[in-house]
Amino acid sequence: MIAQTEVMRTFILCFAVALTTACTQQPKPFSHQLTTDHKPWTYEPSGEPADQFTFAVIGDLNSGERAGVLEVAVEQLNLLRPEFILSIGDLVEGGTEDTAQLKREYDFFDERVGKATAPLFHLGGNHDLTNPVMRQFWEQRYGKRYYHFVYQNVLFLMLDSEDFEEARMWEIYHARRKAIALIDSGRRAEAEQTDYFKMPERVTGQISDAQSAYFEKVIAEHPDVRWTFVLMHKPVWQREGNGNLDRIEAALAKRHYTVLNGHLHKYNYTERHERDYIMVATTGGGQDPNSDMAFDHVMLVTVTPQGPSLANLRLDGILDKKAAIPLRGDTLCFQASRCRREIN
Repeated sequence: MIAQTEVMRTFILCFAVALTTACTQQPKPFSHQLTTDHKPWTYEPSGEPADQFTFAVIGDLNSGERAGVLEVAVEQLNLLRPEFILSIGDLVEGGTEDTAQLKREYDFFDERVGKATAPLFHLGGNHDLTNPVMRQFWEQRYGKRYYHFVYQNVLFLMLDSEDFEEARMWEIYHARRKAIALIDSGRRAEAEQTDYFKMPERVTGQISDAQSAYFEKVIAEHPDVRWTFVLMHKPVWQREGNGNLDRIEAALAKRHYTVLNGHLHKYNYTERHERDYIMVATTGGGQDPNSDMAFDHVMLVTVTPQGPSLANLRLDGILDKKAAIPLRGDTLCFQASRCRREIN
């Protein structure tokens, strides 16, 4: 009888412990609300609930991608072991209506980033979303053009800075093709006098009212996150008039956030609304040989209970255990201005 009582007590204790554990189990670190078959990431990041984590950001690849740079960056990121990688846009050269060509370019991109030991989140730039055909191709391959997710109670807003009405998108696309044709024929000065170079969308992009409303709703639904990161390709926050970042900034006004964008291929830091607004440079994209702020790098962000710590790591300074840049990266140029000086 005593033995049976002890067994019963043990059973009840174990059941109570199991019930308590189940009731107090913490939510998964990664969450999203996407229901599409295709998702804009390679796979979901995993990990146990934690107060601190690290993610990486890669910059522009195109407007004259330089062979081998992205491959080196992937190997270096594998050394750094971030929990996931965010792209800032311009993943392929694009700028075409040829879907067969687009498939080849995205297959090549996916093959290379597929060697990363962390999932990569896709974000479109003007090279990826140049016209309505490319917009549809993106959605069929990666799903949503703008979206959000939460990781370790940190909110990530991934914006589409090419969010134009279809008619305007075609206008920009055809004007861009004309300008590029002139540049390719060595008539840069003439190209800069075309309509394309007068379009504000060329530099700052645009987000639609529908996209602003989507992110206002997302922000309202996540009032208790510990930080928010806002990513976009073009610096929409520099745009004047409708289609800028004002509504999203107003929704974020009473919380901590950081804005990251690319597009201009030069690193720049701006303090705006007492927040960090950072323009990342390149991770293989074309560079201005006259600018010392045009260099290849990855950004490594460590989120701590006190906030994020952002470190920019130049690709020519991330060495493996043999004190070498992976994949013979020492044979590559990671900053055009520096290489030009060395040659001269």
